[in-house]
Amino acid sequence: MANPNRDHEYLGKLQDYYTDYRSIPSYAVIGELLGMASKSAVSALVKRLTLAGYIEMTPDKRLVPTKRFFERELADFNVPAGLPAAANDAMSESISLDEYLMPRPSTSIIIKVRGDSMLEAGIYDGDLAVIEKRHAAHVGDLVVAIVDGEYTLKELGRDKQGYYLIPHNPDFSIIRPSESLEIYGVVVGLMRKYR
Repeated sequence: MANPNRDHEYLGKLQDYYTDYRSIPSYAVIGELLGMASKSAVSALVKRLTLAGYIEMTPDKRLVPTKRFFERELADFNVPAGLPAAANDAMSESISLDEYLMPRPSTSIIIKVRGDSMLEAGIYDGDLAVIEKRHAAHVGDLVVAIVDGEYTLKELGRDKQGYYLIPHNPDFSIIRPSESLEIYGVVVGLMRKYR
C-alpha cells in the first residue's frame, strides 16, 4: 500500500514526468515510476492527489494537472540580502508561479529582454519579462512601448512636452517620440534563470 506521508515525494516524481513528457502517465506507469506493486495503491494515491486538487480526471478518463499541480512552497521567512539571519526550513503556504506572475493569463505574454538599458531597474539582457498587454499605463510604470515603429522596454514618463521613455542606465538617453508612442503592455513580472 502506498504511504500517504510520501505523497509530496510522489507528486514531485509526477511533476518531473510531466515536465519531460507533457502528460501524466497511466496507472500502470505510475506504479512503475513510484515503485508501487499494486493497482489499489496507485488508485489510492490518484484519489488522494485528486482530492487535494493536484490532478483531475477528464471526461475521457485521462489524468490531467490542475492549476495547483505545479504549486511551490513559499518559505515562511525572508532572506536578507544584508546580514545573515537564523536558518529554519519553515514553509507556510504554496504559490503557483503562473498565477503569481500572470494575474490575467488571457492578456499576458512573455518577452525576452535584449540589451542593458534597464540595468539599474534590475532588468538584464536575457531576462524574461511578463507583460500584461494593454494600451494604457501610468507614469512610472515599466512598459513595452512602440516608439516610432520600434519596440522597447522602458519606464513611462511625462512632462509638459508629453510622454517619453526613461532608460535605467546612465549610458542611455531619454527617448522622446518624433512621430508616435504607443503602449503595448505593462511589465508585471520578471524571470531570470541561473545556471
